[in-house]
Amino acid sequence: MGTPPVIDGAFARWLAARAGDALMELRAEMGHADPGALKAAGDKISHDLLRTELARWRPADAVLSEEDEGARQAWATDLGPSAPPRFAADRVWIVDPLDGTREFSEEGRSDWAVHVALWARTAATAHGLVGGAVALPAQHRVLGTDHPPAYPPMTLLAATAPGGRTIRLAASRSRPPAFLTELADEVGAELVPMGSAGAKIAAVISGEVDAYVHAGGQYEWDSAAPVAVATATGLHASRIDGSALKYNGADPRLPDLVVCRKDLATGLLAALRRHLRVA
Repeated sequence: MGTPPVIDGAFARWLAARAGDALMELRAEMGHADPGALKAAGDKISHDLLRTELARWRPADAVLSEEDEGARQAWATDLGPSAPPRFAADRVWIVDPLDGTREFSEEGRSDWAVHVALWARTAATAHGLVGGAVALPAQHRVLGTDHPPAYPPMTLLAATAPGGRTIRLAASRSRPPAFLTELADEVGAELVPMGSAGAKIAAVISGEVDAYVHAGGQYEWDSAAPVAVATATGLHASRIDGSALKYNGADPRLPDLVVCRKDLATGLLAALRRHLRVA
């Protein structure tokens, strides 16, 4: 693909696409006879590519990748020279080389992704993200902050019985939060099972669903790039208690989030607060 773009948002798109192409080639080469081997090879080839290109084209920036050794560890902020380089960096790339390894290893599934996001200390936004891209290689598309998709049209909210409307709520196909069914009943939602977090948030961005709620445990790399793109389109993104999502923290765990249409945010967050009080 030659020399990458200089602008960070476009660079994130270029990089996510590069990793996505490599994963598609690997999938075709290895097939699906050994899902475990395919998962391991996918994580490695994408991680190595992302790390290599970031070191080459953004050498002054720090990186937080899911596949880094000790990535899930929470750190004290006063470790001095022993602290991870990202703590002192002004710019940190937060990447998930393969979001949805299970779906990647299953023949015919397209709901997996590559995440590339950039956090900056000088960012004006609460979450600190200044660029990002989500590649959906098996869907042949990349969503990025450099050219964010148009805000989903209201017509995607279908009318239902007297005065109500159906909200399409993306849900984990394997680990949905325990309260999600009750929440869906309360807000009049239809659950739509999907694979990776990136694929779910991409579905909100494109208007295929109206919201995604997660409360079962995640890390920064699971949501950074999708949230960067979602907020660039004008969608709402927050913790499930309504507080801001924050990245490049000492503890990389970011266990819950809501991404939805802004017109749904107030009602959905109020319903979540009621469920959280009961829980």
